[in-house]
Amino acid sequence: MSSRFPLVLIAIAGVYGAVGVAAAAAASHAFDDPRLGLASTFLLLHAAALAGLASAVRAFAARWTLGASAALIALGALLFCGDLMLRVVAGASPLPFAAPLGGSLLIVGWLGVAAGAVVLALRTPPKG
Repeated sequence: MSSRFPLVLIAIAGVYGAVGVAAAAAASHAFDDPRLGLASTFLLLHAAALAGLASAVRAFAARWTLGASAALIALGALLFCGDLMLRVVAGASPLPFAAPLGGSLLIVGWLGVAAGAVVLALRTPPKG
């Protein structure tokens, strides 16, 4: 895994955070649709998670597991939230199954984070 991958995750987190705030503003002022608020919440939550995972990928030996999980979370959030926002703003989505696929990738990504933590716990000798 590239040593720049954590920086890529932080950049994605920054974009997701900015788009999440913009979506919250649009949901509050321009569009009366709960899907936009949901997309905003998901983007902001996963932006913070990706920033944290960037640190974990850099710090721990289970980089492959955590890095792959972070990539799944990033892609899942993009598909899920992108689909919801396109449906609100444009009235349709070019990829009809993007939201369910994105949600599934998010679930698998979070399970990967859990698996990575278990791997780290089993590999790390106890201190004290």
